[in-house]
Amino acid sequence: MAKTLGIGIIGAGNISATYLRLGPLFKGIEMRAVADLNKKAAEARAKEFGVEARSIDKLLASDDIDLVVNLTVPDAHFAVSHQILSAGKHLYSEKPLTLSLKDGIELQKLAHKKGLKAGCAPDTYLGGAHQLARKAVDDGKIGTITSGTAHVMSHGMEHWHPNPDFFFRPGGGPILDLGPYYIANLVNLIGPVKRVAALTSMATPTRTISSEPRRGETIEVTTPTTIQALLEFVSGASITLSASWDVWAHHHPNMELYGTDGSLFLPDPNFFGGDVKLAKPGKKAKSLKSWAHPFGIPNQKHSVGMMANYRTAGLADMAAAIIEGRDIRCSIDRALHGVDVMVSILRSGEEKKFIDIKSSCTRPEALGIKEAKSLLKKK
Repeated sequence: MAKTLGIGIIGAGNISATYLRLGPLFKGIEMRAVADLNKKAAEARAKEFGVEARSIDKLLASDDIDLVVNLTVPDAHFAVSHQILSAGKHLYSEKPLTLSLKDGIELQKLAHKKGLKAGCAPDTYLGGAHQLARKAVDDGKIGTITSGTAHVMSHGMEHWHPNPDFFFRPGGGPILDLGPYYIANLVNLIGPVKRVAALTSMATPTRTISSEPRRGETIEVTTPTTIQALLEFVSGASITLSASWDVWAHHHPNMELYGTDGSLFLPDPNFFGGDVKLAKPGKKAKSLKSWAHPFGIPNQKHSVGMMANYRTAGLADMAAAIIEGRDIRCSIDRALHGVDVMVSILRSGEEKKFIDIKSSCTRPEALGIKEAKSLLKKK
């Protein structure tokens, strides 16, 4: 097996720039080509990052491409991922893997049949902050996790995104768009989910775009925009998850875990870094001592200051897993479980009852300092 896998990208949208910019940080992968139905978009992105622009068919037939990253819009994920695997290429998809459990299972079976590997974002739970929380859990700092809360709430995407329509259609909404980050991190910390229940709603039947270039246009809302979910884990823990695009402001923290011997306070699972706090019985919460995890070091300037962004870490870990013959942390099994949880939450909102989760998975291996450093190129 080659020590470096050639990477091709299908989908030249905004997220492709992140993969192409951060990919060179990691060893074991080399960004070689980008394709898109929009030829000009592919050519522009390829020129920006010094890779080749190819047609989708040519990319999938290229001998120098071992693994293809699917960065298309969510409702195209299944078809494009199926095409990638059918062409004999390993697959790494942006989240969500698919919009239905049935489609996810079909991709899982196809990968197995063809002897290929498949993985899927998100990989933010591999960040320094969330792996520090994982270490605290594994070290028994809060005892047995019994319950917790998670909140991801704002007023949606129409205020900043140039084309926000798909966020408010089936396949969009806060659960399928942002839920993967939260569910992946909860599986990382607690394990698989057993059953879910939810109440779902939408505040308004339409949204008015206030971003350019379509300011003033009205779009129809056809998927729930507020979801109040309850997740029961196989371990016995229960977590409440609130996801909404109908909230102007709130004071809820991103994630808290409550155990028999303390509480853990986590930063936003949509990002790699942040402050992790621990409260022991009868004591005030204190920040855990920072550690030298490479995926927690701020490396990118944002409006709020410097932040850690190592998206592509999951892709690099997958490449290393293929080369080394080990488990993929952002594996299709875990992504499929996440899809099962998310679509079951939406189904529960429709049917007004608990839904048993059909799939299962293991917790991914922790990514400590040594393991994370092993994925990076030496400076």
